[in-house]
Amino acid sequence: MQWLKILTPLLTTAVLAASAPWAAAQNRGDDTLLEMQQAFRKGDRQRLTTLLPGARGHVLEPWAAYWELRARLDMAQPAEVNAFLQRWAGSYQEDRLRNDWLLLLGQRRDWEQFAELHPHYRMGDDREVRCYALAIDQIRGQAAQDAGAEVLRNWYALRDMDDGCANAAAEMLAARQVKPLDIWRKARLAAEANRLRVARKAVEVVAPEALAPLREALDAPAKYLKGHATARGRERQELVVLALIRMAVSDAGVAAGLLENKWGVHLSAEERNWLWGVIGKQAALALSPDAAGYFGNVSRDADLNDDLLAWKVRAALRAGQWKQVGRAIDAMSPTARQDSTWTYWKARSLTAGRAGDEERAQARQLYERIAASTGFYEQLALEELGERVTPPPAPAPLTDAEKAAARANPGLQRALYAIAMGLRAEGVREWNYSTNLHQAGGMAERELLAAADLACQQQVWDRCINTSERTKTVIDAGQRFPMPFRSAVVERAQGVGLDPAYVYGLIRQESRFIMDARSGVGASGLMQVMPATARWTAKKIGLTGFTPSQINDRDTNITIGTAYLKLALDDFDGSMPLAAAAYNAGPGRPRNWRNGPVLDAAIWAENVPFNETRDYVKKVLANTVNYAAILTGAPQSLKSRLGQVGPRGSGEPEPNKDLP
Repeated sequence: MQWLKILTPLLTTAVLAASAPWAAAQNRGDDTLLEMQQAFRKGDRQRLTTLLPGARGHVLEPWAAYWELRARLDMAQPAEVNAFLQRWAGSYQEDRLRNDWLLLLGQRRDWEQFAELHPHYRMGDDREVRCYALAIDQIRGQAAQDAGAEVLRNWYALRDMDDGCANAAAEMLAARQVKPLDIWRKARLAAEANRLRVARKAVEVVAPEALAPLREALDAPAKYLKGHATARGRERQELVVLALIRMAVSDAGVAAGLLENKWGVHLSAEERNWLWGVIGKQAALALSPDAAGYFGNVSRDADLNDDLLAWKVRAALRAGQWKQVGRAIDAMSPTARQDSTWTYWKARSLTAGRAGDEERAQARQLYERIAASTGFYEQLALEELGERVTPPPAPAPLTDAEKAAARANPGLQRALYAIAMGLRAEGVREWNYSTNLHQAGGMAERELLAAADLACQQQVWDRCINTSERTKTVIDAGQRFPMPFRSAVVERAQGVGLDPAYVYGLIRQESRFIMDARSGVGASGLMQVMPATARWTAKKIGLTGFTPSQINDRDTNITIGTAYLKLALDDFDGSMPLAAAAYNAGPGRPRNWRNGPVLDAAIWAENVPFNETRDYVKKVLANTVNYAAILTGAPQSLKSRLGQVGPRGSGEPEPNKDLP
């Protein structure tokens, strides 16, 4: 079968000599594995049990065994779970099931079994599992001094309903390891994110007596606020805060008026500051010029969390308030301040206006800390230091032994086999586990390069790129920025007047060169083209006989994708940031986003309201610079590709309103 043709080159001669029964099992079991995956997704327990014998001896048998037991885990006995863990010891599936079992034990409050099993949990990346473990430590009187803070970090990071961190927060609250305000802040975050069940769970922890009026405060905030003349007492004040947050999400201006003219005098300074932060954020998301003014009402930045402070920085950047930029960044947590985004803007704030020698020296130190060719702000920092992006020196070639070790890794073998079979999600999980989580600290850098090389050789480009990106001291530009289908991409790009580096930068972000990539909204192929966009573009460029099924043809996908990107670029007068935003979010949104003051394009990009599109624009541009450096062999500038963004000028042609 074709899966064996892909996997066979990975096996050593010794393994191949003994693999005849194994190979026969693969031929018999491939269809069974695919059926089991579908049965697992449907929750068909009986079908999984019936199919399991047909997967015996298959290279992906661990997945078959996992699906079958996971589907009925709520009915399984501990002995059966332990038998699975022993049978598949050291595998991803073993630790995955351990994770699932730990969650179930936590929900059952079976602390004895949980505590016995948890030390063997290698992945360690499930926040809810970690919260259960911290709760057990608290119950047993063994909690570390910072356990409450760790519970809150995990709880705040979880958007959806969870039992583990809510339970741990309740334990920590009872032990005075966290404060009531910490729990109310979770409710505020959930209310703003429209996670109302999560907000109710938080209030149940801190003030169960407030659950009845909470429903109206969350579901009908205007009615709740109208029915209360004052907000005396902690619970009532916090309910008013939650109601005003819900109001701010729908209309920041109305919420601002209510806070300023009625409710502000009834609330604490911290509550007022948080609300002004939320109102400022909502205004900033709408790119309203009022955002900076709303944030200006915050009397103490330390009362805001990192997310609200980030939006305060963005609003200040749009308004040119550089002192506010610096102050807001200074108020962020140490972890946030280390992020290259805020490191860069802090450095810029130091040199805005009349900067002295001390400020310039501090800015230079910050630029030096992040300057690199890897990312958007790293490249900008490099340019602030007077340098340009060039391909890093290639690492020493991999040895035969290093390559052989990667080929012999059973987890990597299973991952590549699963991906080749069409079980991409499963293959990606096992690959990531095998390269990172199966041992303390993950793979060493040379091992990562060897694993990335293996993925590149098998043309599994997303694993090649993502694995290579994790090296810190050595960078293999060929792995991080591969150029498959080079002749087709370069020819099509140049044929329509596009920079091939720009096209490669976009494809790398869109699909990681996965030919059959398909997004949740229906975009397909290398350049992730939507069916309606494909039909419109095909008609626009005179591609006769086009049918939607052709989107997945490599050359057709590149032809349509490059043509559409060129049309978007022309529509935005050659602005690469705006065209990239249009490619990701549709042209209508960036047409609106460009209105307002004329901005440095880096400031404009940082203020894009959609998280996905903001990240997308920055990554496409940074990718483009790296590809240009590789393709031309000459130093490259990100700033030269950014320019400025502002309202459409009087001399610019009217936008193509038909552009989908």
